[in-house]
Amino acid sequence: MAEIKAPVFPESVADGTIVEWHVTEGQQVNRDDLLAEIETDKVVLEVVAPDNGVVTRIVKHVDDIVLSDELIAEFEAGASASAAPAAESAPVQEKQATDGGAPVQAAASTGGVEADHKDQSPAVRKAAKESGVDPKDVEGSGRGGRVTKSDMSSPTLKADSSIKTDSGQPVAEAGPRSESRVPMTRLRKTVANRLLAASQETAMLTTFNEVNMKPLMDMRAKYKDQFEKRHGTRLGFMSLFVKAATEALKRFPAVNASLDGNDIVYHGYYDIGVAVSSNRGLVVPVLRDTDQMSMADVEAKIREFGGKAQEGKLGLDDMTGGTFTISNGGVFGSLMSTPILNPPQTAILGMHAINDRPMAVNGEVKILPMMYLALSYDHRMIDGKEAVQFLVTIKELVEDPTLLLLDL
Repeated sequence: MAEIKAPVFPESVADGTIVEWHVTEGQQVNRDDLLAEIETDKVVLEVVAPDNGVVTRIVKHVDDIVLSDELIAEFEAGASASAAPAAESAPVQEKQATDGGAPVQAAASTGGVEADHKDQSPAVRKAAKESGVDPKDVEGSGRGGRVTKSDMSSPTLKADSSIKTDSGQPVAEAGPRSESRVPMTRLRKTVANRLLAASQETAMLTTFNEVNMKPLMDMRAKYKDQFEKRHGTRLGFMSLFVKAATEALKRFPAVNASLDGNDIVYHGYYDIGVAVSSNRGLVVPVLRDTDQMSMADVEAKIREFGGKAQEGKLGLDDMTGGTFTISNGGVFGSLMSTPILNPPQTAILGMHAINDRPMAVNGEVKILPMMYLALSYDHRMIDGKEAVQFLVTIKELVEDPTLLLLDL
C-alpha cells in the first residue's frame, strides 16, 4: 500500500485546502491521472497518480485543510478496480464490461441529478444534489469544459439550458432583488488580506505622469512582422515597459529595495512581477533577472504566464519573490488608477489605456495616443523626488526607445 501526499509547500505557504477530488475510493487510475486539487494562498496544485492502480482510501476530503507533505489518500499500485474495496459514499453494483470482460464499478441508479452525472467529481455531485442544478446545463471552467465545484457555487447556464430541480421542474426566475452568497476562495481571501495590509501598514502614495505612445506604436508597426518571424513571438508594449522599468530600477535602487523590519534590503537583481488576471483572481508571476532578458524573452515569458494563468497551471516558483511589479489595467479599459503595493515590495507601476488626446507640441495642437502612468510607492522608503524621477525616466525611455539601445 502506497501513500499519496500533498505536495511539499514552500516556506511562504503554511497549508492548503482540498477543493476537489477527481476520483472516488475504489476507482482505478493510470499513472499521472489527476486525482485531486489543493488550493493554497497563491496557486492551485494538482496531485496526480504515482502509478497505475487503485485509490483505496481517501483520507482528506473536500474543504479539509492539509499541511505540506501530509497524507491525503492511500493507493495500491498495480491493482484493478475489482480488487479494491467498494466506495462507502454511495451504493454500487458490479456489471460486466462489454469490451474486455473485466468487472468494473458502476453507481446504482438512484434517479435525479446525482445518478445522471457519475462522471462528475464528488464535490460537483454534492453541489448538484443540494442545489438541484443539473451540471450538464452549466458552463464549465475546468479543462475541456469540465464543471468544477466553483462553477456550481455560482452557475452560468449554457445558452440552450435552463435550471431545473431534481424533480425536473424549472426553477422560477429570480426577481430583481435576488441575491446569492458564495464563499470566497482561499486565493481571493489572501489577495484581499494582502491588499488591506498594504493600505494599512505602508505609507502609500501615488504619483502620475503621461507618456506619448506614438514612437513606440510606430516602432511596433514597422518591425512587428520581422520580430515575430525572427523570434517566434509577437511584439507587444509590455516588453519595452519591462526593459524601461529595469533600467530605471538600476538608476534608483531604493525603488528596487524592500523593507524587512527596521532593515532596508537592497536587491542586486531585477525580478519584475507582472499582474495577470485569471479565473481564480489576480496573480503575479515573476520575470527573473530582467536585465539579462531580451525583449523577445520577455514577450515569450509573459505569453507563457498568461496561458498558465488561464489554465490554472502557474506554479509556486512562478510567483515567489519579485522586487517590483507592473500592472496593466489598460487592457480592461482603465484610464487612470492608483495601484496598490505588493508587499514587501516598495513600488508598483500602473499602465493604463491608450487614448487619442489633443496635446500641445511646439506651440501646435496635435492628436497623439497618450497613456497615463501611475507609480504607487511606500513613502517610508522612497522620497517623492526619487519616485517622480523614476517615473519620468520610464516616460523618457518609452517615448524614445533608442535610449535603451544606446544605453543613454
